[in-house]
Amino acid sequence: MFYQKLALLSTSNYSLPKPKQMKKNMGIADRVIRILIAVVIAVLYFTKTEPVTGTLGMVLLVIGAVFLLTSVISFCPLYTLIGVKTCKKE
Repeated sequence: MFYQKLALLSTSNYSLPKPKQMKKNMGIADRVIRILIAVVIAVLYFTKTEPVTGTLGMVLLVIGAVFLLTSVISFCPLYTLIGVKTCKKE
C-alpha cells in the first residue's frame, strides 16, 4: 500500500513551490564598513585585548561573524524587516 502511494506521487505532476530568492539590500559602503568592524572585533578578541574578553568577547565575536556573513551575501534580514535598502536600484 505504501509503495503504491509512493509510486503514485513519483509519477504525478506534483512539485514543491520555488523558494523566494533573497534580493540584495546592502550597498558597497555598508558591506565594507561591516567587514572592517568584523575584522577589528576579531583582532581585538584574538589578541586578548582587555575589554574584549570573556562573555562580552564571545558576544562581539558572534556579532562580527554575522556582520561578515551578511556582507558576503549582501543581504541583511534586519534591513528587510525595517524596510531599509542601501544598495543602488537595480
